[in-house]
Amino acid sequence: MALSISFVLLLGIVFVVLLRGGSLKAGPAIVSVLFGFFLASTSLAPDISRLVSGVADTIGQIRF
Repeated sequence: MALSISFVLLLGIVFVVLLRGGSLKAGPAIVSVLFGFFLASTSLAPDISRLVSGVADTIGQIRF
């Protein structure tokens, strides 16, 4: 759970930076947020969560 909260926080920061920097306009930003919100309530949400967790675990196991 801590990973998902950190990931959401990171995505939120990236979102704000892109929006303030002019790389992302308000209209597409709102559509993106709404898409994510409604996608979270579909049957795909658990699969997406497992995919993100798997990728994060894989990245965490990489030794430099």
